[in-house]
Amino acid sequence: MARWCYRHRLVVLLLWVGALFGLGFSASTAGTNYANVFSLPDTDSKSAYDLMEKAFPNTSGDTDTVVWKVDQGSVKDQAVRSRITPALDKIAKLPGVGAVTSPYAGPRGAAQISSDGKIAYAQLTFAKRANEVPKDLVQNVLDTAQGARKSGLHVELGGQAIQRVQQPPQGLSEMVGIIAAAVVLFLAFGSFFAMMLPIAIAVFGVGMGLFSTQLLSHTTDIPDIAPLLASLIGLGVGIDYALFIVTRHRRGILRGLDPEESAVTALNTSGRAVLFAGGTVCIALAGMLVTRLRFLDGVVIGTSLTVVLSVMAATTLLPALLGFLGPRVLSRRQRRRLAADGPEPERASGLAARWSTNVEKRPRRIAALALVVMAVLAVPVLSLRLGATDQGNDDASTTTRKAYDLLAEGFGPGFNGPLQVVTQGGDTATLVKGIETTPGVARVAALPPAQGVTVIQVVPKTSPQSKETDDLIDRLRGEVIPKAGANAHVGGVTAVSKDFASVTGDRLPLFIATIIGLGFLLLLIAFRSLVVPLTAALMNLIAAASSFGVLVAVFQWGWGLDLLGLGKEGPINAFLPVIMLSLLFGLSMDYQVFLVSRMHEEWVHTRDNARAVRVGLAETSRVINSAALIMVCVFLAFVLSGDSGAAMAGVGLAAAVALDAFVLRTALVPAAMHLLGNSNWWLPAWLEKRLPHLAVEPGEEAVEDPAAGGPASAVHGFIRSADGEPVDGASVTLMSKGGRQLDRVRSLADGSYILSVPGPGTYLLATSATSYGSRAAQVVVTDGPLVYDVELAEGEVDAVN
Repeated sequence: MARWCYRHRLVVLLLWVGALFGLGFSASTAGTNYANVFSLPDTDSKSAYDLMEKAFPNTSGDTDTVVWKVDQGSVKDQAVRSRITPALDKIAKLPGVGAVTSPYAGPRGAAQISSDGKIAYAQLTFAKRANEVPKDLVQNVLDTAQGARKSGLHVELGGQAIQRVQQPPQGLSEMVGIIAAAVVLFLAFGSFFAMMLPIAIAVFGVGMGLFSTQLLSHTTDIPDIAPLLASLIGLGVGIDYALFIVTRHRRGILRGLDPEESAVTALNTSGRAVLFAGGTVCIALAGMLVTRLRFLDGVVIGTSLTVVLSVMAATTLLPALLGFLGPRVLSRRQRRRLAADGPEPERASGLAARWSTNVEKRPRRIAALALVVMAVLAVPVLSLRLGATDQGNDDASTTTRKAYDLLAEGFGPGFNGPLQVVTQGGDTATLVKGIETTPGVARVAALPPAQGVTVIQVVPKTSPQSKETDDLIDRLRGEVIPKAGANAHVGGVTAVSKDFASVTGDRLPLFIATIIGLGFLLLLIAFRSLVVPLTAALMNLIAAASSFGVLVAVFQWGWGLDLLGLGKEGPINAFLPVIMLSLLFGLSMDYQVFLVSRMHEEWVHTRDNARAVRVGLAETSRVINSAALIMVCVFLAFVLSGDSGAAMAGVGLAAAVALDAFVLRTALVPAAMHLLGNSNWWLPAWLEKRLPHLAVEPGEEAVEDPAAGGPASAVHGFIRSADGEPVDGASVTLMSKGGRQLDRVRSLADGSYILSVPGPGTYLLATSATSYGSRAAQVVVTDGPLVYDVELAEGEVDAVN
């Protein structure tokens, strides 16, 4: 497939461009219809909503507010009433608006005016819930109300329906993330064209994913945070997957491969790993379905679809783009050096190799230090409190945030999260008196009954996000309502959010067990070991605890929150643990597979655990750290999205990826594997026979096994200096096209050497000797032995080979 895409690159590019523009046109024409479905079956808040919907079909929908404030005088002044009343009357006549309760409508309206007469509000109730109200209707309400503004009269609107049309600026966070990723890629590659490849793949994958999600929002319930999360994870995995493949491709060209062969080899090795990694991310995301929370179903659809499209772009569009670039995927300096000195063998960077050696020498000290760091960061998770952000977390420039602040100023902080006690039968008067005397209640008002159902509006003294409000809901449900002997349920947005958090918390253990168990099975099959997947499962739990500790410290305790410009501290969004754990599981699996697959490859060839861990870490840590740095930049950029939920997810995932890559995979995992020794690779014989075989990254090319009777050959010759003197003890290595070591010998006193070749094909011959420069060249072996002499020039040799 990679070869076909490489050779038909123009066709592939046109197909992708056509698909992107086609989906974009369709999505822009259809618009969006995102829906936040938080109501849950078998919960008290859902029972309250069902009763209201039965008794008040035109007022069971979303209740929003129009708030106005005067700088001088009172809201009761005729000049103010003459501007506000016509606007409210016009809103009441709009189709889809169930009712409008004005503060100027009789004695009952007096409660809607603040004690100082400066602030007043009107309640408008839609016939449907917020996610079902057409955006055109909401925009019409917004424009009509704000049309009453004048100098000295401020008019703002709040509520869930209004919030849907007050979208934060789109594209800023994505653009900042892409720019940051581009800087990291340019520093890693040193080439503008190589830098643009991962960016292009991410743009195509995320663009098509977002357009597809937008179209699907018309057929199923997809929350409005789904596209933000999809773009967040899509940018991260899209850039990372392309980075892995492009790195392998550049390595192949540097070793002397033809660009087409190098691209095919890269896709047939790293491309397979990308398919496996993308599959694990999607499976991890699908693990959210076990929670049976409808809100998360749409998140699964949007994020999984974006990941799938990013993987498709990396495995089809990327080889086509590599075909357009050819050798220009290397920097100019690399191309000049390749032309002058010929192919070069791979060398681990000095820093990576030195760190790998230090981990081998001091595994206990490094493992202990890494555990201490992770444990300290995990301490705040002990005070984790799940809940929901409200409009007090909106951007300060939005009308919803201004309305929220005005209502809190005029009527108290609890007014922004009123509770609705819905009762059917029983002594309502006794219930109202019981609620009025309940600690934490500011105001109580019973609405006229309908069809035997009475709605009691309860305004808490504390804000919707506070723990005291949650305690008040529990007190009403557990003490006040049973004591009054009423058949009543507590509903409202705040109660729905609390129930959602409770259900999420109850189902979280099952979800964690599911994804940890799934990860264990995948790694067990991939690496034929019981200890490696057990270690990975433990590391995932450690990373999750530490990243949630960072999240609690920032968003719940408020540490550094002012620097992020995201308002006040509050509970952690109830849906975030499930989403973060899914994404963390998928991303950490990527790094674990990339790291351990190289270790496993070395273990299979040498049966030396210390060497396997040392070589695997030295050769993969740089790419893993570069990929993680890119993801951290992309995730942190979502702080600029203006959406508190996306910002919370961005900070949490950035912390999770940074800790996972820089602490766990670079320090704790290899240190633990050094301490465990050969038991890392232990697997009972009976289980080995029953497990299916899965090669995450197969050999670069098939060669015939000499032991099986296939053709074998040899490469032999002499190693000499520039003066023609024989070089004794030179290291001569034969490698496959992708860099796998096949044979290695040292030259004799007369400079002669002989290497065993598995069969005809193209290979890389690398030679190095003390006090001489290294040389590497591509050799082609046909039916018989190949004579190949090597001349080494005097010079210093890289200490790490």
